[in-house]
Amino acid sequence: MFGAILGDMIGAPYEFDRGDKTKDFPLFTKGSEFTDDTVMTVAVAEALMDAMCMIIVHF
Repeated sequence: MFGAILGDMIGAPYEFDRGDKTKDFPLFTKGSEFTDDTVMTVAVAEALMDAMCMIIVHF
């Protein structure tokens, strides 16, 4: 979960950048913030945990 969120934040400033493909870039900049990808990841995780709780309660 942390990896997905951090990857989203680190990659957000470069998401639509078609420039140089390099591994030499700052990990966090002023443009680093979570995106809708993080929101959806957290929402799916929460839904899965809620579903598991419902299954456990019924058994």
